[in-house]
Amino acid sequence: MKHLALLLAPAIGLGLTAAVAQTTLPEIPDTDGSGAWSLAELQVLLPDLTEDIFVVIDANGDGAVDQDELTAAVEAGTVTLPDE
Repeated sequence: MKHLALLLAPAIGLGLTAAVAQTTLPEIPDTDGSGAWSLAELQVLLPDLTEDIFVVIDANGDGAVDQDELTAAVEAGTVTLPDE
């Protein structure tokens, strides 16, 4: 049992590291006050963002991208945030 714990420790540690490390999004104006971003609002930060990619990022299909959806897209490599 001790050997199993030693084998699993690195994997558990990696999982905890991944859970703690999270993408920090830059300040993105929500000009319409909806609490999520439209394509036009995101294109201010990401001018090359297309409607096709926006639809992919909008995981719940509500026509807007919230903080969790954008964070997931950045972490998945779907979009790349500009260097600050």
